[in-house]
Amino acid sequence: MPVHPYSRNLHTVEQLRVMERAALSALGMAGPGLMRRAASAALNSLSRHWPQLQHICIHCGPGNNGGDGFLLGVLAREAGLRVELMALTAASHGDAAAARAAWEAGGGRVRLWDARGELPDAELHVDALYGIGLNRAPEPGAASLIEAINDSGRPVLALDVPSGLDADTGHCPGAAIRADVTLTFIAGKRGLHTGRAADQVGVLELATLGVPNSVYADVPPDAQLLAAEALPPRARYANKGNYGHLLVIGGEHGMAGAVRLAGESALRAGAGLVSVATRAGHVSALNAARPELMAHGVDGPQALEPLLERASVLALGPGLGQAAWGHALWLTALDAGKPLVLDADGLNLLAREPRRFGAPTVLTPHPGEAARLLAVTTASVEQDRFAAARELARRCGAVVVLKGAGSLIADPDGRLDVCPWGNPGMASGGMGDLLTGIVAALLAQGCSAWQAACLGTGLHARAGDRAAQQGERGLLASDLLAHLRALGNGMTGYEREHD
Repeated sequence: MPVHPYSRNLHTVEQLRVMERAALSALGMAGPGLMRRAASAALNSLSRHWPQLQHICIHCGPGNNGGDGFLLGVLAREAGLRVELMALTAASHGDAAAARAAWEAGGGRVRLWDARGELPDAELHVDALYGIGLNRAPEPGAASLIEAINDSGRPVLALDVPSGLDADTGHCPGAAIRADVTLTFIAGKRGLHTGRAADQVGVLELATLGVPNSVYADVPPDAQLLAAEALPPRARYANKGNYGHLLVIGGEHGMAGAVRLAGESALRAGAGLVSVATRAGHVSALNAARPELMAHGVDGPQALEPLLERASVLALGPGLGQAAWGHALWLTALDAGKPLVLDADGLNLLAREPRRFGAPTVLTPHPGEAARLLAVTTASVEQDRFAAARELARRCGAVVVLKGAGSLIADPDGRLDVCPWGNPGMASGGMGDLLTGIVAALLAQGCSAWQAACLGTGLHARAGDRAAQQGERGLLASDLLAHLRALGNGMTGYEREHD
């Protein structure tokens, strides 16, 4: 589908209500007119994705989302498809009632869902049960239909939002449709891009329904999707001192791999110099494996201080541990007041001893770490990832990368971006250490904390997607490094040239 100039913008449900009213006013039409446009866009999506389709079943709820489904039934029947309509209720309300009447006026039959019954043996199911208004678990009858659709083994097209998915948060409080394609209307919904949405949405498309650009310009988005970016070319008259000196601090006994991954990803992301402060027993192995890293054995704060003086940026936490050695290094590093990235045990120590940061700082928690920092449960964080990321950024005075499916980047003023890349293969050890090194390297090269977090998160996820082209299962953190280097330099087609 063509890229809309506002396609990166993501909105809350409240904002979408405002936009819908403004769209109707700007277009000079009532609700049924916009509903017809939605139905036409849905038929177009059906035709593109499943051109050989003969028989569909449309599942309609009582509200406007169901109205879209009824009008899709009218258009699909006129296009020669065999259409069956299944409804949750005996009557529809508002504009959906007129849409239901239009279906019935053409001789269409409406079958009511019975949890004891079976679905028609259609080639495709269309989910038009609930739209953006549902923020609770579906009622038992609707839940049984959702589960039947999911278990049918047939592809599913969801209209606007997969039913059961909270369009504001990406949380599923109960049963939710697992769509193969979701066609969302007018504008992007922020909840379709993070959390559980990754398993529910499938291929996501936006149909703006001809809404004029003025509607989008008048409603600033709540969040935005990251754009694919790279670092600018380097000046020909450059030296390593121009690109920062990063110090990675961590690697308690048995965790040398964490600091190596963080340090190596920092080098691949372009840091001029990378030192590692770690346990003395790890130094020879690090020197042998990656001689470009300047590895130093430190037994406590006194040995760390001269390394801190030479560094311009710190990466604190990979493999640090929370015992006396790690805690002492953590305190000494934070007291240096230098720009830093804080991850892993650096965050766990922060949860025990909270502080607000003055220097440019990026925190990179997963949901469990974020929960400890906010003194809530992990489930609470996942119920509203947007609120959690923003609150953590505000509380700590830092940019926060809340990792997970659809990673979120938030700053203390409430700005928020969403990462649209990444894959389940990246749910493996060492991936967070890579991200720490990448973001810290970008800080060292002169990026602001916000720029480093956004660009670093995007490069990390995109490198993961390229590496996963050979399969998600078994993906190693180190598999991302070559792709990271190519993407950071703005190179395209790298994977084809090097297969």
